[in-house]
Amino acid sequence: MPERREVVLVDEGGRTVGVGGKRAAHEPPGHLHLAFSAFAFLPGGEMLVQRRASSKYHFQGVWANACCSHPEPGEDLVRSARRRLREELGVDCELTDVGEFVYRAVDPVSGLVEHEYDHVLVGRLDPAVEPRPDPEEVEAWRFVDPGEVAGAGEEEGYAPWFAEALAIALAGLTSLLE
Repeated sequence: MPERREVVLVDEGGRTVGVGGKRAAHEPPGHLHLAFSAFAFLPGGEMLVQRRASSKYHFQGVWANACCSHPEPGEDLVRSARRRLREELGVDCELTDVGEFVYRAVDPVSGLVEHEYDHVLVGRLDPAVEPRPDPEEVEAWRFVDPGEVAGAGEEEGYAPWFAEALAIALAGLTSLLE
């Protein structure tokens, strides 16, 4: 059966070079593709993190930011991130793109590869809204003080992209508040 989801393939500068199947883009050696990491903060500064569901095909069971995914070809990146926040966690907020970075990580369990040109997005959550996660996507969630998890990596049970993305999110959040 042909793959239904596609990702945008990019070069090291983030320029589109084509479209590929999502699963195929993650097969070794991994094909550089467009992605986003969304960070959602409460007004008091706590941030929403999720534990990726054990049913995910790669990097399952690790803690990560509120939402990570890929815009579909032709889809606006920020709109895609808001859509995925609603689908994965049942929350919505305005998001701002605050930076990007390229990373490559191999999942030690599946052998699949994340090679992403990752846009980091930040937003403010309404504290009255309670996340309602999709169990197919999210195993657990919690609010944390960003300072307590800054620099957290695989040894602490976090996704390999988390620390670098969080540093960009915090720098971007600070500049938005100035």
